[in-house]
Amino acid sequence: MDLWTKRLCWITALVALELCGSHGTSGEEPCDSPLVPNLPPASFRSSSQLSSSHAPGFAKLNRREGAGGWSPLTSDRHQWLEADLGQRTKISAVATQGRYGSSDWLTSYLLMFSDTGHNWRQYRHEDSIGAFPGNTNADSVVQYKLQQPVTARFLRLVPLDWNPSGRIGLRLETYGCPYTSDVVGLGGSSGLAFRPSAGLRGGAREVVSFNFKTQRNSGTLLHAEGRGGLGLSLELERGKLLLLLRQGRTSPPGPEPLVSLGSLLDDQHWHHVAVERQGAHLNLTVDKNTRRVQIPAEFNHWHMEQLSVGANHSSGSQKPSPNISKRRNFHGCLENLSYNSLNLVELTRQSDHQVSVTGNVTFSCAEPVPVAVTFPGPRSFLQLPGDMASSVAFQFRTWNEAGLLLTFELPRDGGAAWLYLSEARLHLQIHKAGRALLELRAGSALNDGQWHSVELNSRRGHLTVAVDKEEDGGVAHANPSFPVSAGSHLFFGGCPAEVDGQDCRNPFHLFQGCLRLLVLDSRPVDLIAVQQRLMGNYSHLQVDMCGIIDRCSPSRCEHGGSCSQSWTGFHCNCSDSGYSGATCHSSVYEQSCEAYKHNGNTSGHFYIDVDGSGPIRRQLVYCNMTEENTWMVIHHNNTELTRVRPSPGVSQHAVHLDYSSEEEQLSAIIGQSDHCEQELSYHCRKSRLLNTPEGSPFSWWLGGPGLGRLQNYWGGALPGSQQCACGLQGDCVDPQHYCNCDADRNDWAADSGLLTHKESLPVRSLTLGDIQRPGSEAAYRVGPLRCHGDKNFWNAAFFDKETSYLHFPTFHGELSADISFLFKTEASSGVFLENLGIKDFIRIELSSSTQVLFSFDVGNGPLEVRVDSSVPLNDNRWHRVRAERNVKEASLRLEDLPAAAQEAPADGHFHLQLNSQLFIGGTASRQKGFRGCIRSLQLNGVTLDLEERARITPGVRPGCPGHCSSYGSLCQNQGQCVEKANGFYCDCGPSAHTGVFCQTEVSAIFKSGTSLSYTFKEPYELSRNSSERPSSIYSDMTLRGENISLSFRSSQSPALLLYISSYYREYLALLLNKHDKLEVRYKLDSSRGAEVLRSRVRSLSNGQLHTVSIRRLADAVWVQIDQNPREEFNLTTDAEFNAIKSLVLGRMHDSEDLDPELTRLASLGFTGCLSVVHFNSISPLKAALLYPDSSPVSIVGPLLRSNCGSSASSANPYAAENTHHLSDQSGSVGSGEPLVNAIRTDSALIGGIIAVVIFIIVSALAIAARFFYRRKETYGSKEEERGVKPDDSPDFPFESQADSQDAAAQNQKEYFI
Repeated sequence: MDLWTKRLCWITALVALELCGSHGTSGEEPCDSPLVPNLPPASFRSSSQLSSSHAPGFAKLNRREGAGGWSPLTSDRHQWLEADLGQRTKISAVATQGRYGSSDWLTSYLLMFSDTGHNWRQYRHEDSIGAFPGNTNADSVVQYKLQQPVTARFLRLVPLDWNPSGRIGLRLETYGCPYTSDVVGLGGSSGLAFRPSAGLRGGAREVVSFNFKTQRNSGTLLHAEGRGGLGLSLELERGKLLLLLRQGRTSPPGPEPLVSLGSLLDDQHWHHVAVERQGAHLNLTVDKNTRRVQIPAEFNHWHMEQLSVGANHSSGSQKPSPNISKRRNFHGCLENLSYNSLNLVELTRQSDHQVSVTGNVTFSCAEPVPVAVTFPGPRSFLQLPGDMASSVAFQFRTWNEAGLLLTFELPRDGGAAWLYLSEARLHLQIHKAGRALLELRAGSALNDGQWHSVELNSRRGHLTVAVDKEEDGGVAHANPSFPVSAGSHLFFGGCPAEVDGQDCRNPFHLFQGCLRLLVLDSRPVDLIAVQQRLMGNYSHLQVDMCGIIDRCSPSRCEHGGSCSQSWTGFHCNCSDSGYSGATCHSSVYEQSCEAYKHNGNTSGHFYIDVDGSGPIRRQLVYCNMTEENTWMVIHHNNTELTRVRPSPGVSQHAVHLDYSSEEEQLSAIIGQSDHCEQELSYHCRKSRLLNTPEGSPFSWWLGGPGLGRLQNYWGGALPGSQQCACGLQGDCVDPQHYCNCDADRNDWAADSGLLTHKESLPVRSLTLGDIQRPGSEAAYRVGPLRCHGDKNFWNAAFFDKETSYLHFPTFHGELSADISFLFKTEASSGVFLENLGIKDFIRIELSSSTQVLFSFDVGNGPLEVRVDSSVPLNDNRWHRVRAERNVKEASLRLEDLPAAAQEAPADGHFHLQLNSQLFIGGTASRQKGFRGCIRSLQLNGVTLDLEERARITPGVRPGCPGHCSSYGSLCQNQGQCVEKANGFYCDCGPSAHTGVFCQTEVSAIFKSGTSLSYTFKEPYELSRNSSERPSSIYSDMTLRGENISLSFRSSQSPALLLYISSYYREYLALLLNKHDKLEVRYKLDSSRGAEVLRSRVRSLSNGQLHTVSIRRLADAVWVQIDQNPREEFNLTTDAEFNAIKSLVLGRMHDSEDLDPELTRLASLGFTGCLSVVHFNSISPLKAALLYPDSSPVSIVGPLLRSNCGSSASSANPYAAENTHHLSDQSGSVGSGEPLVNAIRTDSALIGGIIAVVIFIIVSALAIAARFFYRRKETYGSKEEERGVKPDDSPDFPFESQADSQDAAAQNQKEYFI
């Protein structure tokens, strides 16, 4: 067929396409017209053909000419069929069919595209899958719609598999539409500049878009500049596209990188780029990936004055911007370059006055492309004739650190040379007879995916190995005593399996990567001739393409994890990210303080990740677990009581609060908490606060999300009321006002209380208005934000039937999916969760009483991950399940057992495509449903509200009681677990310990004059929390046994530790004798002497902590000290202890009934530490220290609470937990000013009052020292003071409530009783 006939056929095809496309609907025109039917036979090529009737020209869909399709001479994976569409065309779909009337068809194949017939590019759907599904018979048509249409002229189909009972047979069709292309070629020194006319400038939105291709990995693509040199640049740097900010001609030189996108963009294939600016927001798109960038606010009013493309451009008197990079200019082609839809290539072609040209700008793209070859796997090699070559040069690119590049036998005297990569450096080794004769190294970091040049030269006894010679990559030299030249063969990348160990040996890793520009003795190697078997040999190569893939662009590593890769996979380094897993998807932190508590943690600072695997970052908060509620405390920059003084010329005082958490973190915490509060207080003297509800408020605050909304009520009042707490309660100092401060008196007053309306929290800023009048003084305090409860953690549903379930919208976890929940059941099996697609699915189930199964299918066939438990899981206790699936692997974790994982198939499908409803607790078939409780179900960090859905679903009940079976073990030291609707708490009443888990020892320092007496009397009722009150004992009770335990630390010997008296002159005494041994003395018969039980354990008064446990049952007594063996004794007297009277610790003041020896010991008292004293059901030391007002205790002398009972060998993780409780009182009225704890003044006259402040501080310290000295020596109040006691001076009537969330500081607090 002559050239004119070909053109006529092509014109006919274009007309047909246009006519077919003219019938599309409004919007984007359809692009699905058949492209092959009108192509001439000459437009088809193939690797081979079985016969002339099997030629490629017969490979048209539904045609029966010839043999009914194409078949190659041999059926193997080296065959291909190629179609030339005549010009670049947009291709949207491909269809295949077997050879007519035969058993020949393909079952899978690869698709390649090219613009030139060389430099092929493999099409991958889902960015990973290379293989397309083929046919199941010879006649049916299988069509595949491309996920992303391709623009190309040439299409090549490579068979992978075919009918095993036949051979390769194919008929082909492609679908698409014409593609319009305006191309401009830039040669490195050429470029163009566009200066928009005044009418085109000034828009708030500007868009520049274009396609480009190049084989240079660096160069400036374009630069947009406005007034003063402020502008943006797009530059290629090592194959990546950088968006750079240039601040202007007066700013220091050097651009600021804003974002990097894309990779391997120097592959001589077209890449799409779009830059869209709207004010200070900018979107950069490279191919399919878009990044949003925030640019400086100056761009809100920025207008582009010039757009330079390619070479640095200047015109007339205007000098080029000195900020434009000195880097190499762009060398390549651009296509369809437009500014706000204005075709700049067409303007250039028309010599429009808005465009000026520099250098030789062409309207074609004719850059030659070197032929590359890809080594994809372990059986890949390339063999070329050696011909005694003494120099070899080539370029390579790879992601692997190691691999053989080249090997050859030395023709003389034997030996072999290996050129290989190791640790990303180039090595040359020459071996002979198993001994290394020479080794050279050059280059570094050669596994970066960039093209690197290698030259190996051996001339006149001088050997040189050079890497990236033009870029000073590294050169190594040697002068061997033997000639180095190739023998009969050169082997690249590996060795043929049949000759390994003979002409070719490879003791190193195989090479995976690309080679190009091979030169032997200055003669270029024709790789196309190699492909055609005209020279050399090869196996498992991809010729005329480089199949390198950047698996780290875009990175699949989430949450800031760093990505590294090899030829076949990638790895995510999650260190310091706060996340774990193959893609750094799952958070390593809990989502609330409530969750930490139920892991057994106590008060302290913790990282919280409120949305788990979601986008919100971790944050450091303080978790206060000392109360029944678990509080999360978030501080801001000023939680102290702060004094406000008038400033000249300032009518209002504004306070801005900066929180330690970010905005989205605060919103999430407040939203998921059951209750939040924040203290807001104002101390005033002649400084009004809110005025009356009818008037304008003098002061206000902003609270809530973002910058906050205006609020005109105060702590303790209701939103919108313009009142303080006293107004709500009706007890303000002036009944005509609703705040104490609004009374406007000369006396000091206060309004304080808690803000509890979550929609108004947190407090963002504060404005105080009435501070300028003569005599006005004020102080304010905004406490930290405190929240308790976790709606997500306790959200649960109970499924009472196998057919019951909850349904939710489809779960979208295409690339990453994590699912976590807790369950408890008595059933042996059941499905927790199921979501189905057309073929894909995901399911988690209890497959047996000891196994959890995670199964799914993303298109590669069903996969399963299972974890087996050594104990039954149907024990009606909570068990935690965490499942994750990502592009690398699927994992399943049960409780704290090792996670089970299943790797994803290499180059397999990885998009999870679901479309049905999500079923919880059952399946769509209503079979194998789960019976039991599911709690805290989260999918990709989002909690499903099971309770809300359960309220309207038959067979499912909201909530799930019974938590002590799972968490009761957290209650220690005889503490009892008590159920709550959502959770539990530990009742420490029966325990001598205290704390959230009854884990904190109660200890005290005793002086020689300290005496603590606990009197046994009639039962009493305490007004305190019953869970904390010590038990009482009837005084007329007769005891046939005792359980006594305590810990002590002392250097005193002898010493009386404990004494229990009776109304019948009977007693029990525990003491250290003069030999440093423990004695237990029982006198249970008043007519006989005491029986003395002596322990054999020595050196008990050595200042170390010792624990004593004594148990008596009738006449048998067991004594154990520390970890020593238990000692057993027997009493010979009466086994009943009658009518006990009192228990005394320390010095005894009433000793008239004592034996003389005990009388002497009692007078000495006890000096040291006593801890966790427990007698049967009472804890006398705990009663005295924590509940002195409501317990039958009397104390003489100093009793100092301490943590002295902590073990000396290791730090006690359960140190005393004390916290400050924010006051919710409405305020008080007095005549002095508030005492500011950490004084912060906003006056500008700080320097003038430094001397006064120092004097006040010194005086306060002196008074405090005298106060505490007197306090320590005498018995005062039995209850700990919550703040500093007001001084007698009328100037300081108010105390400052200091934040006490710092556990470390609180553990040092001493208690005086």
